[in-house]
Amino acid sequence: MIHAMAADRDSPQRMRETARGIFLQALQNSSIASAFSRHVHCDRGVLRVCEDLYDLNAYARVAVVSMGKASHTMAEALSRAVGEAKLEGIVASPVEVSSQVHGFRYFRGGHPTPNAESIRAAAAIRKLLEPQTATSLVIFMISGGGSSIVEKPIDDEIVLDDLIATYRALVLSGAPIADINAIRKHLSSVKGGRLAQAAFPAQQVSLLISDVPDATPDALASGPTMADSTSVEDCYRIAEKYDLLPQLPQSTRELFERHALEETPKSDDPAFYRSRWWTILSNRTAVEQAKLAAESAGFEVHIDNSCDDWDYERASEYLLQRLRELKKSNEHVCLISGGEVTVKVTDGGVGGRNQQFALAFAEKIAGENIAVLSAGTDGIDGNSSAAGAVVDGSTIDRARAKSFDVSTALAKFDAYPLLHAVGDAIETGPTGNNVRDLRILLAY
Repeated sequence: MIHAMAADRDSPQRMRETARGIFLQALQNSSIASAFSRHVHCDRGVLRVCEDLYDLNAYARVAVVSMGKASHTMAEALSRAVGEAKLEGIVASPVEVSSQVHGFRYFRGGHPTPNAESIRAAAAIRKLLEPQTATSLVIFMISGGGSSIVEKPIDDEIVLDDLIATYRALVLSGAPIADINAIRKHLSSVKGGRLAQAAFPAQQVSLLISDVPDATPDALASGPTMADSTSVEDCYRIAEKYDLLPQLPQSTRELFERHALEETPKSDDPAFYRSRWWTILSNRTAVEQAKLAAESAGFEVHIDNSCDDWDYERASEYLLQRLRELKKSNEHVCLISGGEVTVKVTDGGVGGRNQQFALAFAEKIAGENIAVLSAGTDGIDGNSSAAGAVVDGSTIDRARAKSFDVSTALAKFDAYPLLHAVGDAIETGPTGNNVRDLRILLAY
């Protein structure tokens, strides 16, 4: 319960605490455990995933592949759901876990760029899938971050250092995630439906914890089990739009220059004939839970996700204008915005898109009775240890009192040291979940 109606509820510190509380409550109520309890059940060996039933005893073999930031949490949840049923499989996670689920092999892949373990995980998954037959069931559990956590280039000429450089160029390009993942799919032997091809002719079902826009589910972890809606021509167009080629290593750049990218499997591929996909948790859940938390704290709540995938400066201008309009008709108003903003990084500071957005917003609201939170549900923002930040009209003065130059921090994409020093950084640690970002704006 968020107690925002106390006598000092309108102090800057209390409003920052209120915004933080709304975020944390939304995070708690958007958990993977709760998603599994709603959508995944097993009774007498019959597994129900949303509207589908799978008799686990009817298959000669049941294999599980869990990949992404929520991979371990999902493996635990599935293991609890099936109980006595024996499962075997692979978990590819970006963090070291304290305990492992029985029957699973674990790999610690890299994020936001691949590492050697990412490549070993991809090889192990391919080895697990390729012997499957029509009497097998493969359960894929996919969450955000899977693109780099499990990876193997389509071309052996792309060595690990080149792969890392390619990922870094994509992440820093300022392109939205769907465009980034379109290119990743076409450079990978395990993305864009290629894991589904590897598992064919087995029965397949994918459980998705989505950190991508609802309209592009195949962008999640670069769509390893889904028919690809993008094409090689899209990749060439994206590379030109964001001037990517000069940033790419020669082995990758050459594929673009020669127009030698291989097309990914599309919806008519036989690999998808016995495949099903279910999104059991997404950003929509987090937004709805934030709305309930804000309403319980006494705010009139409005939701506006229209700035999803916008540049952070444009998004901050738009949301501030919306908030000021809403404030005219209500004393205490909350504006919630889900999805992600984009940041084209041109310098090597410490921070992430949420902290960059929050600090830029803090400049615009200096001296005003407004608090703004922007944070990732995975608990990780960029290359920092923070999930994001919560700022208000006093943030700029507090930063200057500690001798920080706000303009320099923004120009160098170095928001974290400043926000951490003034106590505005949000540090949850990795959450084992990933349903995109939340922005929570309070006017009072």
